[in-house]
Amino acid sequence: MNKFTKEDFNNFQKFYRANFINSLSGFKSANLIGTISKEGKTNLSLFSSAFHLGADPALIGLIQRPTSVRRDTFENLCQTNYLTINHINKDIINKSHLTSARFDQDECEFEKCNLTKEFKDDFIAPFVKESRLQIACSLNEIIDIKANNTKMLILNIESVYLNNDIILENGTIDIEKIESVAISSLDSYHSTTLEKRLKYAKENY
Repeated sequence: MNKFTKEDFNNFQKFYRANFINSLSGFKSANLIGTISKEGKTNLSLFSSAFHLGADPALIGLIQRPTSVRRDTFENLCQTNYLTINHINKDIINKSHLTSARFDQDECEFEKCNLTKEFKDDFIAPFVKESRLQIACSLNEIIDIKANNTKMLILNIESVYLNNDIILENGTIDIEKIESVAISSLDSYHSTTLEKRLKYAKENY
């Protein structure tokens, strides 16, 4: 097995290093984040940094990249306090990936990427109609991460939209049934296969 050190990382070409380091954490969630500005302009962006924070209260987290450049998702969230998290499924991988392109501020990612904007139950931020698991969130807290000038967004889960038939008897959501995909590195999308489901772990299991 080869060894790679910080010195090696520093000698990597920029995009090679980004792909290498980004791959180390393994598979990540693949989501489209929907927001809207106070002027009513919608935005859609791809995030692979959503993570579970807690069930009671129901919280989910996102990592926001440095805001030294324009970040419409973050700016809209700060203006309205609301966003949506929409699972990417295998049928919309190409369209979803395109949302990470650098569109002008006055261009709509929904339209440019041929995805359908959907508003539900007076929630201000837009959902992605093609997504099979949609989460409405409100902003709870923003934590600055000094190590690399990123931000941790702590979000309250306000409501969830999904079909009942993908919820297992114990409450687990069968995300494979709705063909949600995972991301590795910056450009690789994966389908998953359940190997086994185990009982709650105890000593002498």
